[in-house]
Amino acid sequence: MKVLIAEDNRIARMTLVSFIKQMDYEPIEAEDGLKAIRLWEKEQPSIVLTDWLMPNKSGTEVTRHIRDSESNAYTYIIMITSKGDQTDLEQGFRIGVDDYLTKPVNKQELLLRMKAGERLLNLQSKDTLIFGLAKLAGLRDKETGDHLERIRIYSKILAEVLAEQEDFCQVINRRFIESIYDTSPLHDVGKVGIQDRILLKNGKLTEEEFEEMKQHTVIGQRTLLSVQENGSNSKHIQMTVSMAAEIAGSHHEKWDGSGYPLGLKGEDIPLAARIVSLADVYDALRSIRVYKEERSHEEAKAVIIKETGKHFDPRVVRAFLESEEKFFRLSNLPEKE
Repeated sequence: MKVLIAEDNRIARMTLVSFIKQMDYEPIEAEDGLKAIRLWEKEQPSIVLTDWLMPNKSGTEVTRHIRDSESNAYTYIIMITSKGDQTDLEQGFRIGVDDYLTKPVNKQELLLRMKAGERLLNLQSKDTLIFGLAKLAGLRDKETGDHLERIRIYSKILAEVLAEQEDFCQVINRRFIESIYDTSPLHDVGKVGIQDRILLKNGKLTEEEFEEMKQHTVIGQRTLLSVQENGSNSKHIQMTVSMAAEIAGSHHEKWDGSGYPLGLKGEDIPLAARIVSLADVYDALRSIRVYKEERSHEEAKAVIIKETGKHFDPRVVRAFLESEEKFFRLSNLPEKE
């Protein structure tokens, strides 16, 4: 697999070339942005590692050119930067960066990001690539594939029950149910933009760290909206990515308006996000984490009932209570090896 390395600092570039060779990839070198663009057009590398600041076109300009020019073959772009500003990171994700590394680059961290990118590229399709992002976010914060699978099934169960209710029968149709099944695993996709020291911290976050963690909702929504703007013209794909953006941006909003990032209240919270919010909380309560013990189904149920009208839409809670046996059975299945 060809990997384009765009880095104007010779020592940093040689270090990356050495790392890439040791990982059995084929490195292609560019010492500035203009040469990087020319080499990308000629060699069509699968992965691009680009510095943020370079002469003769910056890393962001290189990224924009690639995203504007690529056809069916998707290029996975990792931005390498000394910048840690949240706005800069969001800008990178908005224009099409897939992941980022901060200087000095750690070999093991680079290997993990390269392997994650390679797995996503194996999906082969630009339209389906977006769904692989969920696994990337999961890889970053050690979430399991089982967690993502449970979230999508819980969300589908709730949507199916709600579809039978008068309030929602005109809103929740077969396509809505299919879309929430596809997109609910993307609820935390914005975590790709959160620093590892916060994302992987074993213990309670400080107030400042929690404020940064909250930004995963904003990053996720903006990233997915960018995909919607620049992606397929298919009406179904557009609807699906739109729902994914709503879920990523609003799954931490609360019915009473006390959630984040916008403090949306009641019906202002997108329906798909209200559904995924309950599914996510239930699974978190039922799962073991480094900072907490697993709770029983009855304990999780009690928490959800207590939060009716506060955290959760009362109608979504009723749908949960109607289908709790299915939740219980799924939550007790053993984790896959």
